[in-house]
Amino acid sequence: MWSNFPKERFSLPGMFSARKLNNPRLFPLYIGFIVFFVIFALHHSTYIKGSFMVESSESSVMVIVVTPTYKRYTRVPDMIRMANTLAHVKNLYWIVIEDGNKTSPAVEDILEGTGLQYTYMAHPTAKGFPKKGWYQRTMALRFIRSNTDQILGTSKDGVVYFGDDDNSYDIRLFTDYIRNVKTLGIWAVGYCGGSPVEAPNVTDGKVASFNVQWSPKRVFAVDMAGFAVNLKVVLNSDAEFGTSCKRGTGAPETCLLEDMGLDRTDIEPFGWEGKEGQRKIYAWHTKTKPPYIKGKLETFGYQVEIE
Repeated sequence: MWSNFPKERFSLPGMFSARKLNNPRLFPLYIGFIVFFVIFALHHSTYIKGSFMVESSESSVMVIVVTPTYKRYTRVPDMIRMANTLAHVKNLYWIVIEDGNKTSPAVEDILEGTGLQYTYMAHPTAKGFPKKGWYQRTMALRFIRSNTDQILGTSKDGVVYFGDDDNSYDIRLFTDYIRNVKTLGIWAVGYCGGSPVEAPNVTDGKVASFNVQWSPKRVFAVDMAGFAVNLKVVLNSDAEFGTSCKRGTGAPETCLLEDMGLDRTDIEPFGWEGKEGQRKIYAWHTKTKPPYIKGKLETFGYQVEIE
């Protein structure tokens, strides 16, 4: 059946027809084209294979994200935005802690939809703790220490990151920064502490101080979104978030890191190497504006959280 068609029928524009192949003067051109194609294919197949091997190696480290949350008008869209970022990160375990007596069906649905491994639990803030997620992060640390094998699965190493549900995150924060933390990683955070950006002040790869406006004399003048610690550091200490932190002028970050036995020599700065004006920020302090609600609070059966 197919033999009844003329050979030119199968040639494409810009390609060689079967009839032209009979011209011996074109053989060198054909051979050159074939050699070029083979070299091109081998080069790119090696590149793809190499990239895949790097990704597989990186993915052997479990990224553990701890997120305290609480009921509010903007919580569901905030969680959806964060979930849409984390869902693209391989080998990630998400621990979400509700500041309340029970978990939220809306949040549960969001977590289930990510396809990620996760634990969602409810722990109302204990007496004496500020209503800022401190107690919930403490409960997460206890959970990590008690369920390490469950969280790691087949992974040999892990890194813990405290990611709030109302920030904005670039996927590269998790793939390029957090997954590569060996002890304590620190990076810039946008719109933080009254500044356009807070960042470590790095000289020759070492952090001697911090470019911050608020309480710059802290040992670790860093925002919660600006650091991650290797799981080994967490497991080798019993440090938790207390009810206060005088060393941090009321902020808990430096107390936690110091209580873990860390000092500035342990810092691994990320993202500082770029040229002036071209350094990237992968974590931003953003706030979703609460909606203007007028009239009767009717949801018509839809999953809307009302304060």
